[in-house]
Amino acid sequence: MNFSKYILVFVLSISTSNFLQAQELNCNVQILSPTIQGTLEKRIFQTLQQQIFEFVNNTRWTSDVFKPEEKIECSYTITINKKDNDIYDANIQVAANRPVINTAYKSLELNIIDNNLKFQYIEFQPLEFKQTGANTQLVAVLAYYAFIILGTDYDTYSLEGGTANFVKAQQIVANMQNTAEVGWKAFEGTKNRYWLVENTLNQQFKPMRECMYKYHRLGFDAMAKDMIAGRAAVVDALMLLNTVFQLKPGSYNMALFFLAKNKEIVELFMQAPTDEKTKVVNLLTQIDPGNSNNYQKIMQSGN
Repeated sequence: MNFSKYILVFVLSISTSNFLQAQELNCNVQILSPTIQGTLEKRIFQTLQQQIFEFVNNTRWTSDVFKPEEKIECSYTITINKKDNDIYDANIQVAANRPVINTAYKSLELNIIDNNLKFQYIEFQPLEFKQTGANTQLVAVLAYYAFIILGTDYDTYSLEGGTANFVKAQQIVANMQNTAEVGWKAFEGTKNRYWLVENTLNQQFKPMRECMYKYHRLGFDAMAKDMIAGRAAVVDALMLLNTVFQLKPGSYNMALFFLAKNKEIVELFMQAPTDEKTKVVNLLTQIDPGNSNNYQKIMQSGN
């Protein structure tokens, strides 16, 4: 049985202005510029931060109706490394949290660092999104990750529930194929915006999307009532990732999953029975060898 997003039972902390807008995202926006000095530049960065905040939070990205307490808690952190007149070289970190039902705990469901953010910005220029046709680089990146956040979150509440949002993100990729900026094209590397959404919608990655649903909805959401059953569901969910690993070892999507989840998994299984620990650690050290030292902490912990 699939469950609706709208059964959340606690209220996220959001501002009065966001209550009035009641769109899908409750996004914190930060513009960092550690290597750039100057009063004028700092003022422009403040303007840019405010415009991005309003754009992401006030745009209605879907036709779904969200109550203020149901908005997805997320963040965009943009670090500007270089400014040449109105051209900016930067990176963006995108993160999103998911509340666990009947608890105060929030699970990090998405954590992406995109180093390919080069865009033009003139102070106070409008940020306007078009679903069809090309957008400016900045708007396209912001909108793309809004749909990735939505798709990822929806997938945790119903099996493949985020498909419509991932398709919209893929359409943005298609619309940006003629742009000079990098990050949108298949041949530019295996870890970029193109491959993130291409993999997500590929049939070979369906077990990963099933994992996202079972991990959160059948696993973590059940733990307030039955920790043992919920943790067992997480084990079953993680086992699904082995199928993806066998087909696509070292994929960008798997790397992002474990970037968000490896610490949480370690904490969860610290108090698990020995047989459960062994099963999980054997699996994870194979499919996520980069974090194998972290997973060994599970075996070293007491029951």
